Amino acid sequence: MSNTFFSKKNFDILIVEDEPILAMAMEVKLKKLGFGVSGIATTPDNAILHMQNRHPDLAIVDINLNSTKSGIDVATYIWKNFHIPIIFLTSYYNDKILTQAMEAEPYAYLIKPCRNEELKVAINTSMHKHQFFFKNKNILKPLENKFIYLTKNIKFDLIQQELYVDEKIFNLTKTEKKLFDILTSQEGKVVSFDTIFNFIYREDVYDLSKLRSLIYRLKTKLGFNPFENLYEEGYRIKTFEKNI
Repeated sequence: MSNTFFSKKNFDILIVEDEPILAMAMEVKLKKLGFGVSGIATTPDNAILHMQNRHPDLAIVDINLNSTKSGIDVATYIWKNFHIPIIFLTSYYNDKILTQAMEAEPYAYLIKPCRNEELKVAINTSMHKHQFFFKNKNILKPLENKFIYLTKNIKFDLIQQELYVDEKIFNLTKTEKKLFDILTSQEGKVVSFDTIFNFIYREDVYDLSKLRSLIYRLKTKLGFNPFENLYEEGYRIKTFEKNI
């Protein structure tokens, strides 16, 4: 068995790095680890164009691009439009940069120079988590049923990730949207507590009380409870069958 869990021909990584020498060194490193490289993008525009044409499985993005757009801008665009895992690479670290980087939903954050084992673990962990939640790329295809109705006048937009009450957008926080996202994507199924928690928070330490607090705040905010709690199992979204 290969030491690299995701080393296969149809698995490719995009490198977004504005220093050509560093980018080529990363390419060599990835190939030695058994990963495929779909290409190198040295500018934000090239990275976006590459995504549109090649559709890689993961992107390693240097935060500090020498451009009007940062690596964070590029990663945010990639995540929102293509839903592939992002691994950030940076030569220095501080809390402000980390806070900004988290907005792009990265799966990992590595400090240069990173060791081969660190890189391999970050890639394998990122792809494992990603494939656990998004088992195929059908998430990128248009959905036949755009809305899931929770009541007669409350519906959730599966594409735009917005909740509507009486045809008006109901303000949700990022974590609240993620909660609806994971539960509506598994309509009719019970989603385990740890799966929901990891999808929303991506934290190593599982905290059920934190998840329950989120559920409580949201049902209080809505004025009704759209979540069914299956004890010892998880949550399931309650839906309303709208007669057309």
